[in-house]
Amino acid sequence: MTDTILCFDIGGTAIRAATATGGAQPGKVVRFPTPAGDRYAFLALVSSIIDDLKQRPAALAISLAGIVNPETGNLVVANIPAIHGTNLKADLEDRTQLPVIIANDADCFAVSEAVYGAGRDHDIVFGVIFGTGVGGGLVSGKRLINRAGGFAGEWGHGPVVPLVVGERSIPHFTCGCGLSGCVDTVAGAPGLQRLHAFLHGEKKSAPAILSAWHAGEARAAETVETCLQLLAGPLAMAINLTGATIVPAGGGLARDHALVAAIDETVRPLTLARPRHRLVVPATSGAEPGLAGAAAIGFQRLGIAAQPA
Repeated sequence: MTDTILCFDIGGTAIRAATATGGAQPGKVVRFPTPAGDRYAFLALVSSIIDDLKQRPAALAISLAGIVNPETGNLVVANIPAIHGTNLKADLEDRTQLPVIIANDADCFAVSEAVYGAGRDHDIVFGVIFGTGVGGGLVSGKRLINRAGGFAGEWGHGPVVPLVVGERSIPHFTCGCGLSGCVDTVAGAPGLQRLHAFLHGEKKSAPAILSAWHAGEARAAETVETCLQLLAGPLAMAINLTGATIVPAGGGLARDHALVAAIDETVRPLTLARPRHRLVVPATSGAEPGLAGAAAIGFQRLGIAAQPA
């Protein structure tokens, strides 16, 4: 049997595909437009990518932005109507006659960091995403911890944000998940923008807010500090509950390493362990953590040991 896996990172506008062999990270990445509204075109595209390979893979491993129920295989992927509410695993296995592994993109990120990145010397890794939204994934012994419903690690959701920071009242903003007061509403890029608009009545993009923060602008500094105070307690509690000894951070906002360092400095004193080493750190597994994490999960299912670079 071949030891090659065909990996996909599926987004609302683009599908990234690459092969990974012998436990290594995926190689050259090829991009395709996502047939977001046509289920049959979506399945046909995946089949055509397989057909174009010189060698038939041992399995397909897929990372996608949505909730994957590991028991039923059903998906909640609102930004891709073609596969929303479907059992993509069963559909693809029937069409390709190959094993199919599907995981949430935050889970794939966490596994990528545990196997190939900042967490590879740690047993319990809690990967966190600060991007369009706030997400996370929990890994123990290099293996993803996620069962009933596929919600493990989703620390960005739940009515947990404090209502007061210093002397300032902060409202519980409504979240896309249907709740209010979620970390997701104040700590991803849209959340940072929302917080800045509430505090200062000024519309500004997340990159512009961070740039102004670096330049020492007072309003941006207040926004970032408020964001840190709002997310610190929930993240510290997640770390206490999981026992994670490293928290790699990914997503667009986490590319700002000064922000990641500020998150670490704010969160670490609130944890029970209060480690001396940095706890929240920038991700190091590379530019394609979705593909790398999908590959690592796929290799585990096939009994192939991962080979970090």
